[in-house]
Amino acid sequence: MFESSRRSRRGRDRGLLKRAAERVSGFLSGAAEWFRRLRNASWERMGPRGRRRVGVAVLTAAGLGAGLAWGTWTNVCSDCPSIAQIYAFEAKEATRVYARDGTLLADFATERRTVVRYDSLPAFVPQAFVAIEDRRFWDHGGVDLMRTFRAGLAFLVQGYDAPGASTITQQLAGNMFSGAVNRRVITIRRKLKEMRVALDLEQAYTKEEILAAYLNQINFGSGHYGIQSASHYYFNKTAGQLNLAEAALLAALPRAPATYHPYRNPERALQRRNLVLELMADQGKINRRQAEAAKAAPLGLQRGESRASRAPYFVEWVRRRLMERYGQEIYEAGYRVHTTLDPELQAVADSAIHARLRWVEEQGGYRAPTYAETRSWPEERLEGDRMPYVQGAFIAMDPRTGDVRALIGGRDYEDSEFNRATQARRQPGSVFKGFVYTSALANGIPASEIIYDTSVEFVMSDSTIYAPKNFGGEFHGPMTVREALYRSINVVAVKVGERVGYETIAQYARRMGLETPIPRVPSMPIGSASVIPIQIAEAYSTFATLGLKAEPRLIERVETKGGRVLYESGIQRERVLEEPVAWLMNSMLQDVVNRGTGYVLRSSGLPRTVPAAGKTGTTNEATNAWFVGFTPELLTTTWIGFDEPQRLHVNATGGRDAAPVAAAVLNWYYGRNPPPADWQRPAGLDSARVDRGTGLLSTRWCPSDAVYTEYFLPGTEPVESCSLHGPWNEGEGRSFDPDTLMDDGR
Repeated sequence: MFESSRRSRRGRDRGLLKRAAERVSGFLSGAAEWFRRLRNASWERMGPRGRRRVGVAVLTAAGLGAGLAWGTWTNVCSDCPSIAQIYAFEAKEATRVYARDGTLLADFATERRTVVRYDSLPAFVPQAFVAIEDRRFWDHGGVDLMRTFRAGLAFLVQGYDAPGASTITQQLAGNMFSGAVNRRVITIRRKLKEMRVALDLEQAYTKEEILAAYLNQINFGSGHYGIQSASHYYFNKTAGQLNLAEAALLAALPRAPATYHPYRNPERALQRRNLVLELMADQGKINRRQAEAAKAAPLGLQRGESRASRAPYFVEWVRRRLMERYGQEIYEAGYRVHTTLDPELQAVADSAIHARLRWVEEQGGYRAPTYAETRSWPEERLEGDRMPYVQGAFIAMDPRTGDVRALIGGRDYEDSEFNRATQARRQPGSVFKGFVYTSALANGIPASEIIYDTSVEFVMSDSTIYAPKNFGGEFHGPMTVREALYRSINVVAVKVGERVGYETIAQYARRMGLETPIPRVPSMPIGSASVIPIQIAEAYSTFATLGLKAEPRLIERVETKGGRVLYESGIQRERVLEEPVAWLMNSMLQDVVNRGTGYVLRSSGLPRTVPAAGKTGTTNEATNAWFVGFTPELLTTTWIGFDEPQRLHVNATGGRDAAPVAAAVLNWYYGRNPPPADWQRPAGLDSARVDRGTGLLSTRWCPSDAVYTEYFLPGTEPVESCSLHGPWNEGEGRSFDPDTLMDDGR
C-alpha cells in the first residue's frame, strides 16, 4: 500500500513536470522564433556599432534586473512583523465572566487558546503534523526549495487550485501577519514576505521552538487555536494525554478545519486522519502495525464541557450588554466581569424545566415532534431560531435587588440562540390579571366586593361579538374579587377590567414594567396582549417587595485585568405602588398558592412556614402555560410553549405544566436556606370580618366557614351587614370548603 502511494505520488510529480515542461518549451520555442526573425531582419543591417549598443543595453538591463531583484528581496520586509512575536500571540487577552460565587462562567475571545509546552507532548504528536504538513521540516532552512519548485510547476498547470508549498515555518510566519488572508488573493509580495520571515525565524530559533509555536497557534476550527484548546474541545483531555489516533486527527484539521471538522464531516475527517497515519508509517515515524491499529480506531470524539454551557443564554445576554458598552474591546482587553448568576440554582432550574418539557411531550394530545426525535434530523431541518419541539423559558431573580440568579432562554442553545426569556413576546393569559386587580384595588374596588360570574358580550368595532369564557366553560355565579383571582375566573376579570377602564390598567402595567404594546380591548384583562417574560418578572417584583419595582440586573461590576473598577451597576429600584395596595395584592396572590390554581407549590412540599405567592396563566387553546411564583427573597417566572403557537396538549394549564418548575426550584432553595420573614402588613389598612357570599360585614348567623378576615384601604370597607344569613335560615347558610373552590390549572 505504502509503495503504491509512493509510486502514485511520483507519477503525479512526473505528470506535473511533463505538462509544465511542455508549456515552458512552447513558450521558449515561440520566443526563439521571434528573436530569430528579428535578428534576420535587423541584425545584419545594424552594423558593428549598432550591435555593440544592443549588447551594452542587454547587459545594463540584466544588471538593473538583478539589482532590482536584490533590492526587492532585501527591502520586502520593511513592514514585516518582528520575529520576536513568535511567542506574542497571547497579547489579546480574553474577557472573563464570573458567576456570583466567583467561579468562571465563560470567556469572550476571538481565539480560544491555551499554551502547551513542547516537551509535555508525546513524540508522535509533533511527528503527525510534520508528516502531513512538512515532511522535510527537520532538513530545510525555512523554505523547502524542492517543494516550492514543484508547487510552482503545479501553479502553471492548475492555477490557484494547485497545492501550496508553505513549510511549517512559513505557516508560522504567515500567522504573524495581522489580518486573515484569502488564499486566492495572496500576492507574490506577501509570499516573499513570508519566506523572508521564515528564513529569519530559522536563524533565530531552534526547530523545536518553531514547532512548539506552530502547535500553539494553528487554527483547529470552531474558534479553537492551539493544540491544547483543540484537545479539550474534541477529546475532553489535555494534549499530553492524546493517543496516536487522536493526534493524527488533530494533525488532519489545520489544512481545512471546516472541510475536515469531525463533528460535521466525520467521514472526511476519518479519511484525512488515516492519510496522516499512512504518511507517518511511510516516513518511518511509526511502524505499520501501529498505523493499522490506529486506523481501525473510531474517531472517539468527546466534546469537552464548555463553561458557558451551564448558562449559555445568560452568558450571551451578558455579552450583548458588554458589546453595547465596550464594543469589540471585550475580545482582547482582558476585562473581568462579575455577574449575579447562582450556578447551583441555575443547574437546578435547568434540570427542572427540561424534566417538565419531557413530561409535556408524554401527555395525551401532544402532536409536535419531540426533542429526542429531532436529534436524528439533518441539520438543515433545524435551521433558524424557531424550533418545532416544545420550548421553555425560566427566570429566577431576587425581587429586592433585581439580581438575576438563573435564566433559561430555550431548550437547546446549540439549536437556537434565540432567548425566549428576554426576547420572545407571548400572550400571558391570566398572569395579566395581576395588573387588572391591582388597578381595581387602587381605584376603590375592595377584595371583598361581589362580582357576578355570568355571561357577558361585547360588540367589537368590526361588529363581531366578543363573549369571554371561563376555563371549563362554566359560570359560577356571585363571588368576591379575591376568590375570582385565586380561582382565575376569566369573566369576572373582564367585568372588573371594563369597570376600572382599559387605559387605567394599561398605565399600571406600564408603570410596573411592561414595555410591549397593550391594546385597549375587552380581552386585555385576560392577557391578550403579548409580553416578554423578563418584563413580567420585573413587574411582579413589585408585589414581592410591596411596591418597589426592581430592574433586572445581571452584571454587578466590570474590572480591568489589573483590578480597577470600570463599571458598577448598582441596584435600580423605584416605588410604583403604594405599600397598602401592593400588600393587598400580595395577600390575594398568596391565596392563589395556598388554595387556588397555584396550589402545586404547597402540594409539592413547600412548607407553610415559607411565605409564597404567585399567579398561573394559560392562553386560548392552551398554547402558552405560565407561572410566576415568589417569596420575599426569590421570584420565579416560567413559560412553556412553542415557537410557532399550537396547543401543548389536551389538559395543558399554567398550574399543571409551568408551576411544577417553580415548585422544584423553590423546594430546593428552601431545603438549603431558612424561610424568610413573612410580609408585614403596613399601617393604614383596615380589617373586618366579612361574609364570602355577600362581601358584607358578617353577623353571628353567618356560617363560620363562610366568614373570613378581609383588609381594606380606608373608605372601601363595607358598612352594611350580611342579609343573606339570619335567624330565619340559621344552619342553612352556604358551606365553603377551600379545597372544593380550587380550579387546579389556570
